[in-house]
Amino acid sequence: MSGLLLRVCAGLLLTVASLGASAQTRAWLDRDRIAAGETVTLNIETTSAASATPDYTPLQAEFTLSGHTSRREFELVNGRSLTRTLFAVALKPRRDGVLTVPALAVGNTSTQPLPLVVTPGSASAPARAGADVFIESEADDPSPYVQQAVGWVVRLYSAVPLVSGQLDQPAPQGASLQRVGDDAQYTRELGGRRYSVIERRYQLVPERSGALPVPAASFEGRGAAGFFDDFFGSRGDALQAQAPPRVLQVRPAPANAPQPWLPLQDLQLRYQSTPQELRTGNAATLTIEAVADGATAAQMPELQLPAIDGVQVFADPVQVDERFVDGRPRVKLTRKFSLVPARSGAVRLSGVRLGWWDVRAGTARTASLPPLAWTVATGSTTAGTTAPSSAIVASGRTPALPTAALPALQGADRGWVLATLLFAALWLFTLVWGLHRGGAAGEPPATATVKPTGKHGQAESKRASLKRALDRGDLGEVAEALCAMAQPPARDIDALLVRLDDARQREAVEALQRARWGSGDGVVARALLRKAFASGPQWREAVATSVSPLPPLYPPG
Repeated sequence: MSGLLLRVCAGLLLTVASLGASAQTRAWLDRDRIAAGETVTLNIETTSAASATPDYTPLQAEFTLSGHTSRREFELVNGRSLTRTLFAVALKPRRDGVLTVPALAVGNTSTQPLPLVVTPGSASAPARAGADVFIESEADDPSPYVQQAVGWVVRLYSAVPLVSGQLDQPAPQGASLQRVGDDAQYTRELGGRRYSVIERRYQLVPERSGALPVPAASFEGRGAAGFFDDFFGSRGDALQAQAPPRVLQVRPAPANAPQPWLPLQDLQLRYQSTPQELRTGNAATLTIEAVADGATAAQMPELQLPAIDGVQVFADPVQVDERFVDGRPRVKLTRKFSLVPARSGAVRLSGVRLGWWDVRAGTARTASLPPLAWTVATGSTTAGTTAPSSAIVASGRTPALPTAALPALQGADRGWVLATLLFAALWLFTLVWGLHRGGAAGEPPATATVKPTGKHGQAESKRASLKRALDRGDLGEVAEALCAMAQPPARDIDALLVRLDDARQREAVEALQRARWGSGDGVVARALLRKAFASGPQWREAVATSVSPLPPLYPPG
């Protein structure tokens, strides 16, 4: 009994220790760039003890603090209760420049330092400053290129407390508009009045060149009621505001731009890992990473390696990490390639190259990787190893790393493997015997056709997805929705065109491709697609036969 008690106590101590060790704390700012006089919200989330609170003392040297709030949540994770606490505090910088929000202690954990850029305050206040409520909106590029991702921001200023309201930004004709992230809230001094600001961000993608009018953002709501309003039963003053209309001048794709058309803020390529050596018949892994500022995954060309003489290349599916930074999409694509040499000797990989258009400089650029070279050795039981990209030198070779041979199966390990194989053979024999027994008992034979259910519902769901993409998505999302309508889904637009039987639908899809790469009109393409696919896609007939892996139980009669 005493031994059991000791084990229970030890288990409790280990549990308590693991809870303390697994406590996590992270911090983030709702914006990383503000103007002088504005506030930024510092958010701190922790799973530390419920009594742990952040020590804000290190902030007071550079910031004025206000608006302290906290919220506690409880959730069940892996069978145990987890307490998560979110703290928020408004920071007003005491100066402009590049500041650092220092690390803060939260119980036994601490946050990481955060950078913050504070720009000098504008000498001129917004034209409507002084009103109780007003709106301003702006683009991060007033003259973008067609298919360029533009950051669009809408700010609602209120000098009176708001109790309700609706902020709307209609989408322009000839462009897609997508809301990005959560609203940011801060305060700002304008014309001697203190305004609460709600900032909402969008991604706007023009689909044709020329003037692009953007409809005005609007607000309707109510302010907090005063004493006499409450006394007479009023719910407060009605408030309305509308932003000034804006017009973007969209530039066409330049004639000398690389194809496919890829307008970006920046594009970086790097080797995430490279093989240290290659051996005939053995697979070695090479990994490439591409980071694009200003594009979604649907806009990016496929990451491919050039052909390597004497080496077979097998590509894994692309890993995608998409996020929005400053209202623009930023995507990281990672792809692994297995290299299998067929002969020994010298082999060379030409550098990977991707052409793109620098929208800030207005010029064509090429992101490239240096070539790599190996001397393929005769195959052995030692597999090729990989080295991190930081070890790559100008020659494209990496320093040698020790390799480890796989141990052979011996003794008891071999016995376990043989026992596992024997069990698998017995299981397979039992499965086949059961199938034959089921047929003899009057069950339907294995070759009987079972009609799938829910086919109509799936088709309706895919048509709804296409409609949503045509109404609110960008052209890349429209292409993805079209490919998903095929069964099985089409690999790309070219494969989709081969399978479509209706000439109007093929023409509409081709118009979409022209608009995606800058030589067509996105608005016209959307209209053609809506009309052509109103009744669903028309597929070419294909003859498919189902063959059972087992022989028939009875001869055909």
